[in-house]
Amino acid sequence: MAEPASPVMSQPEPGSAPEAAPQAGVLKALSPLVSRLLAPNPSPFTYEGTQTYLVGTDDLAIIDPGPADERHLAAILAAIDGRPVQAILCTHTHRDHSPAAAPLAALTGAPIIGCAPLTLDDEGPRADAAFDADYAPDRVLADGEQLSGEGWTLTALATPGHTSNHLCFALAEEAVLFTGDHVMGWSTSVVSPPDGDMTAYLASLERLMTRADRFYYPAHGEPVAEPQRFVRHLLGHRRMREGQILRHLGREGPSAIPAMVAAMYAGLDPRLHGAAGRSVLAHLIDLERRALVRSAGAFWSARETGAAA
Repeated sequence: MAEPASPVMSQPEPGSAPEAAPQAGVLKALSPLVSRLLAPNPSPFTYEGTQTYLVGTDDLAIIDPGPADERHLAAILAAIDGRPVQAILCTHTHRDHSPAAAPLAALTGAPIIGCAPLTLDDEGPRADAAFDADYAPDRVLADGEQLSGEGWTLTALATPGHTSNHLCFALAEEAVLFTGDHVMGWSTSVVSPPDGDMTAYLASLERLMTRADRFYYPAHGEPVAEPQRFVRHLLGHRRMREGQILRHLGREGPSAIPAMVAAMYAGLDPRLHGAAGRSVLAHLIDLERRALVRSAGAFWSARETGAAA
């Protein structure tokens, strides 16, 4: 799920590999081991739709099976073409990523493996309406755990932030990373509290900077070339956003989030202001942890230099 487009984000992202727009239901080979299918669920938050990846040749792993759409399930089964499926993997449990896992498992006999489920409990991770409440994995992968098939090995990489349960998957044989919604090829990710966490998101981006992946395969948007340059851009974008917040509070004084969104997202479709406000809130929470802002009810203000935390 992407942050709603703004004048800042409407420019082409550096590092995206240009190619023809994908068509829903049409299998496209990206490399000897990787093919993709686009689900028919375009929206302002999913771009052309959610991309499902098939990894392997003789046997397969399916990454992010997508929404439980009959057309998409039929396209996945056609792409599998009778080959054994070792695992159905989910990067996280937003409803455009994981709901197809259960019906696909029933049709193929493959286990559902990958991210942990989220709950509605007040203790620990918290879910909301955007999450797939029916997601029930057969096995949860911890950071660094591997899954192998004929000629392929996938390693789980914990990347919380967009959601607390988000995983990326590294394909060792091709030095590529399936990035789910942590890094996308067309826009920045929504980070929506309480489950979304800007502090964790930034740390997860920094973690990617230590890697040497050749390409990223995101769930939305085109493959990302020059991954480290691209991640630096994302980090810079987030630092720009927090700078906007601090300057706004310094100039205007105590402000509520809708006023900040109106000032920072000039020209944004008003229907998307709520989603933009979620990312602003995530930044404010991060800034509050760093003793740079304080909250009083619905209003936020900048802390004076040297003020006690």
